[in-house]
Amino acid sequence: MKNSDNTTLLINHLQWADAEVWKKVLTFDAAANDERIKKLLYHLHQVQYAFYFLWNDLPMEIPKPDEFTDLKSIAKWGFDYQQKLNEFLSSAKANEKNKIVQIPWSVFMERKTKQKVVPATLEETMLQVASHSTYHRGQINTRFRELGGDPPSVDFIVWVWLGKPKADWENIF
Repeated sequence: MKNSDNTTLLINHLQWADAEVWKKVLTFDAAANDERIKKLLYHLHQVQYAFYFLWNDLPMEIPKPDEFTDLKSIAKWGFDYQQKLNEFLSSAKANEKNKIVQIPWSVFMERKTKQKVVPATLEETMLQVASHSTYHRGQINTRFRELGGDPPSVDFIVWVWLGKPKADWENIF
């Protein structure tokens, strides 16, 4: 995908924002020991991985939450996702924006609404991953503030103002 593509911009922002949230969470004991934040961070990466597997026609291999020993192990899992995501973005598959992605869990929406869902394209699912991640980072930051911390400012415009930096995982592990 071209770097000027809005989908790619949002995915690049996702990578940076995830790393910024992890830096804060892992350095604030109240957040690092909070079960709600742990569940949200796990879910954030669980969904990112689920779509990655769909995009690459791979079997869903997502560890259960109790397979992680601590938050750092979830952070490592999130970092590993970003490496896989970069490989995907560099592949020819990432350019197939109009390709239909079969989403197995769409049946839950069909049951709930009692109507057939409309298929989603690769590009639409990439936008879903970016927006879903933003939604949950907001929940994480809200909880972080409830615990007395100062959450990172990870708005898209902040990332733009900072010159669109790459995700910095260097001091996380």
